[in-house]
Amino acid sequence: MDPYAALRFKEFNIFLLVRFAMVFAWSMQFIVIEWQVYSMTKDPLSLGIIGLMEVIPAVSMALFAGHIVDQKEKRNLLIKCIFGFSVISFGLFMLSWPSMEEKVDSKTILYAIYFLVFLGGIVRSFLGPTIFSLIALIVPKKIYPNAATWSSTTWQLAAVLGPALAGFSISWIGVHWSMCLIFGFSVLALMALSQIKRKPILNPKIGEPVFESLREGLRFVFNTKAVFGALTLDMIAVLFGGAVALLPIFAQDILHVGSQGFGVLRATPAVGAALTMLGSTRFPLHKNAGKKLLFAVFGFGICMIVFGLSTYFWLSVIALFVSGAVDGVSMIIRQTILQLKTPDNMRGRVASVNSMFVGSSNELGAFESGLTAKLMGTVTAVVFGGAMTLITVGATAIVSPTFRKLDLQKDIDEHEANDE
Repeated sequence: MDPYAALRFKEFNIFLLVRFAMVFAWSMQFIVIEWQVYSMTKDPLSLGIIGLMEVIPAVSMALFAGHIVDQKEKRNLLIKCIFGFSVISFGLFMLSWPSMEEKVDSKTILYAIYFLVFLGGIVRSFLGPTIFSLIALIVPKKIYPNAATWSSTTWQLAAVLGPALAGFSISWIGVHWSMCLIFGFSVLALMALSQIKRKPILNPKIGEPVFESLREGLRFVFNTKAVFGALTLDMIAVLFGGAVALLPIFAQDILHVGSQGFGVLRATPAVGAALTMLGSTRFPLHKNAGKKLLFAVFGFGICMIVFGLSTYFWLSVIALFVSGAVDGVSMIIRQTILQLKTPDNMRGRVASVNSMFVGSSNELGAFESGLTAKLMGTVTAVVFGGAMTLITVGATAIVSPTFRKLDLQKDIDEHEANDE
């Protein structure tokens, strides 16, 4: 297959620009918030609360958001999501104004930050399913795997640059103007999105009762073994392997590398993932996908254990780099499974379930890491998470031999035949 097939569609390139700007802004904002909150509190649990404030609305709204996405036009819905994010970013920019600390006590500012993060969770519950659904309306089915790879690669590149710039910008221009930069990227995403045309609504059941719609979406996910297996495996691995949330503690108190070292640590996993994804455009991962996914998650668990035990900055960087590389394999395989196995009229609901399983497990993992760090100590919490990841992979490999034998080549051949 042509490794640049998806890039030959103009609207897909615009879509990638929108996705890059949004992921860059969102990942940078999360890092700046983490740094500001930990600097204010010096409490690892406060980092966990940031994740919890985002995951509560993201999970509780996810299924309803999926129903709405399947019922509405995708381009305009994405515009509303990005506008909502822009409002939140502007609010954080105002809260971080230096004179604000003189007028308002730090506890009030902290609670206001948590509230805006909570609103961001609501926006995110709609953003993920909308983006997932829009891809399928921009490119033909036969190049879904290629489009999914480029989309995931763009996500990772933005996730590399966002945290890296966050660390440096905190050092160079401070938290306040870093928030202003984030707001600027959200405005850029809005401007680019206006260049994509409105898309047709492919759901034949417009006006379908909400609960009936949600039941149908859940039934599909739980009855499709490839989808359910991939989501479950990744959710548990990310939940217990969420050491990234504790990076401010490692940077400030264990490795003693400051804000710039924090930026390097935060960006390193995404560098590894981005390189994996770029390589996968030429060397697809769809053959023996089940085994590759199991090995990838196992490798992720090993890396978390090494990172947790390391007291050397560059060893920590290497462990995070490899963890990102194997996580890139996991992400590509999971996204390919979802794109190939999901009917057009269910994309919003399936993507919402995906966000509940995987996306929200990042924030739950952040809370779990913050809580276990408080109870066990930071290093012990990370090693415990890595060990739980290894146990999860072993259990999945034993309990689900059909998932272990999963191969996506047949699905790709069928889509190519149908498009022809």
